[in-house]
Amino acid sequence: MSHIFDFFLDAYKNASSTFIVLEAIAFVFGILSVHYAKKENILVYPTGLVATVITVYLLYKARYLGDMMMNFYYSVMSIFGWWNWSRKKNDEFVVPISRTTKKEKIIGVALFFITMFVTYLVYNYYDYKLLLANYIDIFTSGLFFTAMWYMATKKIENWILWIIADLITVPLYAYRGLGMLSLQYLIFTILAIQGYLQWKKHLNNNQQIA
Repeated sequence: MSHIFDFFLDAYKNASSTFIVLEAIAFVFGILSVHYAKKENILVYPTGLVATVITVYLLYKARYLGDMMMNFYYSVMSIFGWWNWSRKKNDEFVVPISRTTKKEKIIGVALFFITMFVTYLVYNYYDYKLLLANYIDIFTSGLFFTAMWYMATKKIENWILWIIADLITVPLYAYRGLGMLSLQYLIFTILAIQGYLQWKKHLNNNQQIA
């Protein structure tokens, strides 16, 4: 058990107190954001904004450009999602939970590959030596980008992409020595599974009523 604690603590021995506090804040607000997303609560976006803005700064300092780009995108999409989820017509929310159409699936696949390509170009622009971890980062960037778009439009498939990407990110961040963020993504995985089941139940109930 002590080895597990050592793993999470060793990475912070030389870290500044400011860095540790910021990562802790991002950790808490990130989990709150996924918790609210699971419940289809609009608070997913303000809490998510706090987490992503802080994480952009932390990843920039750590030189993880692909992850940094994704979190910057999350921040932008959080603003869009906040607006989209808030829209009402005749006192009813305009955007319900739904499944992706064939057209939306094609858009999702396009976003996935475009994001990977752009992330690769960013690494090359900064003349960054690409290692295996960076290629994994490029791949998960495509998944996260598409998942965030589906989340903002309340497509249930967003949870499937989150689950896959989170499972990959847990060991990736552990390898990079970011123990707190690795633990956060493990919790994200559990919450994403719960979120998928809860949204699926909601969707099935609505279809039965219809």
